[in-house]
Amino acid sequence: MNIILLGPPGAGKGTVSELLVKEYGIPQISTGDILRGAVQQGTDVGKEAEAYMNAGKLVPDEVIMKIMEKRLQDDDCRKGFILDGFPRTIPQAEQLDNLLDRLGLDLDAVVNLEVPEDIIVRRLTSRRTCSNSDCQAIYNMISKPPKKEGVCDKCGSTLIQRDDETEEAINERLRTYHEQTEPLIQFYSSRDCFLSVPSLDAKTVVEEISGRVAE
Repeated sequence: MNIILLGPPGAGKGTVSELLVKEYGIPQISTGDILRGAVQQGTDVGKEAEAYMNAGKLVPDEVIMKIMEKRLQDDDCRKGFILDGFPRTIPQAEQLDNLLDRLGLDLDAVVNLEVPEDIIVRRLTSRRTCSNSDCQAIYNMISKPPKKEGVCDKCGSTLIQRDDETEEAINERLRTYHEQTEPLIQFYSSRDCFLSVPSLDAKTVVEEISGRVAE
């Protein structure tokens, strides 16, 4: 099963992905993960990406697509994959279409997660992350608080609010989403595999996806 999850930051893509991973035994793939993996492996394209990252520049789409092509051919993707937060732009979506065509792969579901912006802001400003770089566990002070306030359940390190999860930063992230990523809804909306569902409960979203794929 090959799935793309769309939606604004804070829509719950990570939570839905976790449930899909358990349900179908397929990997969750994000741009950040594959870039870090390629850098750690020391591949030629990984070194190319690292040079951009070290210079504080965005990694070009062509480099990301090279890494994505290799990742989608790894053994754990034989049964499928979940693309979480990728593609982000129309050009990336077009290049992904070409890549999937070359690999002989089809999309089973492109899922847009619908969430009102006031809920997104509340979700993200309530999020806390473990300060331990080896842990990075994520909590939500409303829906998933730690057992002890300000302390990670897993490793005991201090929980912090990331700079990109303040209200000002979130509004800027949403502006970028509306400009660059929201057009993907129109790009995919005419396809039979597209569905748009309210994302207030992750289990319900997974049930919707499973029902669509089973049709």
